[in-house]
Amino acid sequence: MPSPITEPVVYQAAFEALARAVQLDEQPALIQALRGLGYDRRNDLTQYPPEVLRAVLETNNLGMAATFQPFIAPMRARRSGRLVGIASVAGVRGLPGHAAYSLSKAGVINWCESLRTECRADGVRVVTIAPGYIDTPLTRQNAYRMPFLMSPEAFAARALDAIDRGVSFRVIPWQMGVVARVLRVLPDWLYDRLIAGRPRKARQGQ
Repeated sequence: MPSPITEPVVYQAAFEALARAVQLDEQPALIQALRGLGYDRRNDLTQYPPEVLRAVLETNNLGMAATFQPFIAPMRARRSGRLVGIASVAGVRGLPGHAAYSLSKAGVINWCESLRTECRADGVRVVTIAPGYIDTPLTRQNAYRMPFLMSPEAFAARALDAIDRGVSFRVIPWQMGVVARVLRVLPDWLYDRLIAGRPRKARQGQ
Protein backbone atom coordinates (compact mmCIF):
# COMPACT_ATOMS: atom_id res chain seq x y z
CA MET A 1 0.00 0.00 0.00
CA PRO A 2 1.52 3.39 -0.92
CA SER A 3 2.27 5.82 1.86
CA PRO A 4 -0.32 8.59 2.42
CA ILE A 5 2.58 10.96 2.97
CA THR A 6 3.35 12.51 -0.40
CA GLU A 7 5.49 15.44 0.75
CA PRO A 8 8.13 14.79 3.43
CA VAL A 9 8.57 17.46 6.07
CA VAL A 10 11.90 19.17 5.45
CA TYR A 11 12.30 20.79 8.86
CA GLN A 12 16.08 21.04 8.45
CA ALA A 13 15.58 23.27 5.41
CA ALA A 14 13.27 25.49 7.45
CA PHE A 15 15.86 25.74 10.20
CA GLU A 16 18.60 26.73 7.75
CA ALA A 17 16.44 29.36 6.04
CA LEU A 18 15.50 30.97 9.34
CA ALA A 19 19.08 30.83 10.56
CA ARG A 20 20.14 32.79 7.46
CA ALA A 21 17.55 35.44 8.32
CA VAL A 22 19.12 35.80 11.76
CA GLN A 23 22.58 36.16 10.19
CA LEU A 24 21.21 38.95 8.02
CA ASP A 25 19.96 40.66 11.19
CA GLU A 26 16.33 40.15 10.21
CA GLN A 27 15.08 39.50 13.72
CA PRO A 28 11.32 39.83 14.19
CA ALA A 29 9.86 40.51 17.60
CA LEU A 30 7.34 37.66 17.29
CA ILE A 31 7.58 34.17 15.82
CA GLN A 32 4.48 32.00 15.50
CA ALA A 33 4.38 28.30 14.63
CA LEU A 34 0.91 27.15 13.71
CA ARG A 35 1.24 24.33 11.20
CA GLY A 36 -0.80 21.27 12.14
CA LEU A 37 -0.93 17.90 10.43
CA GLY A 38 -3.07 14.89 11.25
CA TYR A 39 -3.59 11.63 9.38
CA ASP A 40 -5.59 9.86 12.09
CA ARG A 41 -8.42 9.05 9.68
CA ARG A 42 -6.48 6.32 7.91
CA ASN A 43 -6.60 3.32 10.26
CA ASP A 44 -7.20 2.46 13.88
CA LEU A 45 -4.26 2.54 16.25
CA THR A 46 -3.68 -1.21 16.08
CA GLN A 47 -2.84 -0.83 12.36
CA TYR A 48 -1.03 2.49 12.59
CA PRO A 49 1.57 2.95 9.82
CA PRO A 50 4.84 4.28 11.29
CA GLU A 51 5.29 6.72 8.41
CA VAL A 52 2.04 8.43 9.38
CA LEU A 53 3.15 8.99 12.95
CA ARG A 54 6.57 10.16 11.76
CA ALA A 55 5.08 12.74 9.38
CA VAL A 56 2.74 14.15 12.01
CA LEU A 57 5.47 14.51 14.63
CA GLU A 58 7.96 15.95 12.15
CA THR A 59 5.49 18.61 11.08
CA ASN A 60 3.79 19.47 14.36
CA ASN A 61 6.78 19.13 16.71
CA LEU A 62 10.09 19.22 14.86
CA GLY A 63 8.71 21.78 12.42
CA MET A 64 7.77 24.06 15.31
CA ALA A 65 11.16 23.57 16.96
CA ALA A 66 12.94 24.39 13.70
CA THR A 67 10.85 27.55 13.35
CA PHE A 68 11.67 28.77 16.86
CA GLN A 69 15.25 27.65 17.30
CA PRO A 70 17.19 30.24 15.24
CA PHE A 71 15.48 33.10 17.07
CA ILE A 72 15.72 31.94 20.69
CA ALA A 73 19.32 33.00 21.33
CA PRO A 74 18.99 36.43 19.62
CA MET A 75 15.77 37.14 21.53
CA ARG A 76 17.39 36.17 24.82
CA ALA A 77 20.42 38.31 24.01
CA ARG A 78 18.31 41.42 23.42
CA ARG A 79 15.94 40.42 26.28
CA SER A 80 12.73 40.74 24.26
CA GLY A 81 10.57 38.79 21.86
CA ARG A 82 7.64 36.37 21.79
CA LEU A 83 7.35 32.81 20.59
CA VAL A 84 3.83 31.55 19.93
CA GLY A 85 3.03 27.86 19.61
CA ILE A 86 -0.37 26.69 18.39
CA ALA A 87 -1.47 23.55 20.24
CA SER A 88 -5.02 22.18 20.55
CA VAL A 89 -7.45 20.99 23.19
CA ALA A 90 -6.73 17.59 21.63
CA GLY A 91 -3.43 17.76 23.50
CA VAL A 92 -5.08 17.85 26.93
CA ARG A 93 -6.11 14.18 26.90
CA GLY A 94 -5.68 11.40 24.40
CA LEU A 95 -8.61 11.14 22.00
CA PRO A 96 -9.60 7.84 20.34
CA GLY A 97 -9.14 8.07 16.59
CA HIS A 98 -6.73 10.99 16.95
CA ALA A 99 -3.70 9.32 18.47
CA ALA A 100 -0.95 10.99 16.43
CA TYR A 101 -2.57 14.42 16.58
CA SER A 102 -3.19 14.23 20.34
CA LEU A 103 0.39 13.06 20.88
CA SER A 104 1.84 15.89 18.81
CA LYS A 105 -0.28 18.61 20.41
CA ALA A 106 0.48 17.38 23.92
CA GLY A 107 4.11 17.68 22.85
CA VAL A 108 3.54 21.26 21.71
CA ILE A 109 2.01 22.18 25.09
CA ASN A 110 4.80 20.64 27.13
CA TRP A 111 7.63 21.77 24.85
CA CYS A 112 6.39 25.37 24.93
CA GLU A 113 6.03 25.18 28.70
CA SER A 114 9.63 24.01 29.05
CA LEU A 115 10.79 26.75 26.71
CA ARG A 116 8.76 29.34 28.60
CA THR A 117 10.33 28.48 31.95
CA GLU A 118 13.81 28.62 30.42
CA CYS A 119 13.35 31.94 28.61
CA ARG A 120 11.15 33.95 30.96
CA ALA A 121 14.04 35.32 33.06
CA ASP A 122 15.62 36.63 29.84
CA GLY A 123 12.57 38.67 28.86
CA VAL A 124 11.29 36.29 26.17
CA ARG A 125 7.62 35.35 26.40
CA VAL A 126 6.41 31.98 25.16
CA VAL A 127 2.66 31.86 24.51
CA THR A 128 0.74 28.62 23.91
CA ILE A 129 -2.66 28.86 22.21
CA ALA A 130 -4.94 25.82 22.28
CA PRO A 131 -7.90 26.27 19.90
CA GLY A 132 -11.14 24.40 20.20
CA TYR A 133 -13.30 23.88 17.12
CA ILE A 134 -12.84 26.47 14.36
CA ASP A 135 -15.23 26.68 11.42
CA THR A 136 -13.03 25.67 8.47
CA PRO A 137 -13.51 23.48 5.37
CA LEU A 138 -11.73 20.70 7.29
CA THR A 139 -13.94 20.76 10.38
CA ARG A 140 -17.06 20.98 8.23
CA GLN A 141 -16.36 17.38 7.26
CA ASN A 142 -16.96 16.27 10.85
CA ALA A 143 -20.17 14.31 11.22
CA TYR A 144 -20.50 15.02 14.94
CA ARG A 145 -21.50 18.02 17.02
CA MET A 146 -18.69 20.50 17.66
CA PRO A 147 -19.35 22.50 20.83
CA PHE A 148 -18.42 26.19 20.98
CA LEU A 149 -17.65 26.32 17.25
CA MET A 150 -15.94 29.62 16.37
CA SER A 151 -15.43 31.56 13.19
CA PRO A 152 -11.80 32.02 12.10
CA GLU A 153 -12.15 35.77 12.57
CA ALA A 154 -13.38 35.44 16.17
CA PHE A 155 -10.60 33.00 16.99
CA ALA A 156 -7.94 35.23 15.44
CA ALA A 157 -9.11 38.25 17.44
CA ARG A 158 -8.97 36.36 20.73
CA ALA A 159 -5.64 34.76 19.89
CA LEU A 160 -4.09 38.13 19.06
CA ASP A 161 -5.36 39.52 22.35
CA ALA A 162 -3.77 36.62 24.25
CA ILE A 163 -0.49 37.08 22.38
CA ASP A 164 -0.52 40.82 23.02
CA ARG A 165 -1.07 40.18 26.74
CA GLY A 166 1.73 37.63 26.75
CA VAL A 167 -0.31 34.97 28.56
CA SER A 168 1.46 31.67 29.11
CA PHE A 169 -1.40 29.36 28.03
CA ARG A 170 -4.83 30.10 26.65
CA VAL A 171 -7.61 27.81 25.44
CA ILE A 172 -9.90 29.53 22.94
CA PRO A 173 -12.82 29.92 23.35
CA TRP A 174 -12.98 30.26 27.14
CA GLN A 175 -15.86 27.79 27.35
CA MET A 176 -13.60 25.12 25.87
CA GLY A 177 -11.01 26.15 28.42
CA VAL A 178 -13.42 25.19 31.19
CA VAL A 179 -13.95 21.81 29.50
CA ALA A 180 -10.18 21.34 29.21
CA ARG A 181 -9.64 22.05 32.90
CA VAL A 182 -12.31 19.51 33.83
CA LEU A 183 -10.81 16.88 31.50
CA ARG A 184 -7.39 17.34 33.09
CA VAL A 185 -8.61 16.37 36.54
CA LEU A 186 -11.04 13.58 35.61
CA PRO A 187 -9.96 10.15 36.90
CA ASP A 188 -9.05 7.72 34.12
CA TRP A 189 -12.01 5.40 34.72
CA LEU A 190 -14.50 8.26 34.35
CA TYR A 191 -12.75 9.75 31.33
CA ASP A 192 -12.69 6.34 29.61
CA ARG A 193 -16.41 5.91 30.20
CA LEU A 194 -17.31 9.38 28.95
CA ILE A 195 -15.15 9.15 25.83
CA ALA A 196 -16.18 5.60 24.88
CA GLY A 197 -19.23 6.63 22.85
CA ARG A 198 -17.70 9.70 21.22
CA PRO A 199 -18.27 9.79 17.44
CA ARG A 200 -15.17 9.66 15.26
CA LYS A 201 -14.31 11.07 11.89
CA ALA A 202 -14.94 8.79 8.97
CA ARG A 203 -11.83 6.77 8.14
CA GLN A 204 -10.31 6.91 4.72
CA GLY A 205 -12.00 4.37 2.49
CA GLN A 206 -15.23 4.41 4.52
